[in-house]
Amino acid sequence: MKSDLAICFCFLAASCITAPASLAQNTGSDVPPVIDVHVHAMDDIPFGAPMCPNTAKFTASDPATKEAPFGWVQEECTPKLYPSAKGEYRKDVLAEMERLNVTAVVFGDPDSVAKWKAAAPGRVIPGTTFTRGMGEGGRVPLDELRKDFTSGGFKVMGEIGLQYEGLSPSDPSVDQYFALAEQLDIPVAIHMGTGGSGRANITSPKFRGSKGDPLLLEDLLARHPKLRVQVMHAGYPMIDNMLTLLQANSHVYVDVAGLIWSYPLKEVNRYIERLVEAGFEDRVMFGTDQLVWPKLMAYSISIIQNADYLTPEQKRDILYNNAARFLRLDQKKTE
Repeated sequence: MKSDLAICFCFLAASCITAPASLAQNTGSDVPPVIDVHVHAMDDIPFGAPMCPNTAKFTASDPATKEAPFGWVQEECTPKLYPSAKGEYRKDVLAEMERLNVTAVVFGDPDSVAKWKAAAPGRVIPGTTFTRGMGEGGRVPLDELRKDFTSGGFKVMGEIGLQYEGLSPSDPSVDQYFALAEQLDIPVAIHMGTGGSGRANITSPKFRGSKGDPLLLEDLLARHPKLRVQVMHAGYPMIDNMLTLLQANSHVYVDVAGLIWSYPLKEVNRYIERLVEAGFEDRVMFGTDQLVWPKLMAYSISIIQNADYLTPEQKRDILYNNAARFLRLDQKKTE
């Protein structure tokens, strides 16, 4: 893998795009600010495999195989993203955020997020939720969660991973938490859509693709009309239903995290372009779903910056202005 000064992002076999000079050379305030609305507060990486972003293939599995693979085909590519060394992940990602002038909404349990906030107080917007991990980890008591947002400094309720439990976000069993968010005027970030190749077969048997349908949010939004909702992963791949929800509910925004590097580049750009061309350019927010690979953030930013179907103004809106508006940050719009 080449150095940061000359990274060449080869997205498909027949195309290679040079990283923008601002990403490759400049640091901190020398580059326009970016808001990443989807980062995970891990203390260390859960696994150490390298990854080829925007791979064109997904791993098939055989139910007769005891250790079936999950996720992406391991192949040769440029760049190949590498994990941090053990114990270095948080430091590496925060250094990238400083270099790229990124402020991030960082999600996780309160103790983990507090470590990130203490290490980079000016760059971390704390987020936490009522689910304990992805899957059946139980629920955080309502009073405990209320304290997190009224006196603990937390600003966003997420990542809410009900899809991993096979639940709709409109399920009445969790409505009290959304009622709390509406009462406190706290935006919520809900996992909708993509779960990776083979998620229900390999790692999360209760995961249901159908529970990522953006239209499942309609009953929730009808009960809580003042709720600000961030649809994580932009409801991929259900673009028609995503557009239907955005048209009917103007408090709803999307992030492009996860899908921006998980799927073939042509497919990613087609999806984002549909959102923009449908008239929702002011509600698309940048995100990475940052985990494992520290260079994932720079790589993901480059995809927006190199998108020839976006104007310079649209790129700045996606990378910064839309999130600043959604989060109600006291910052001026950037051009």
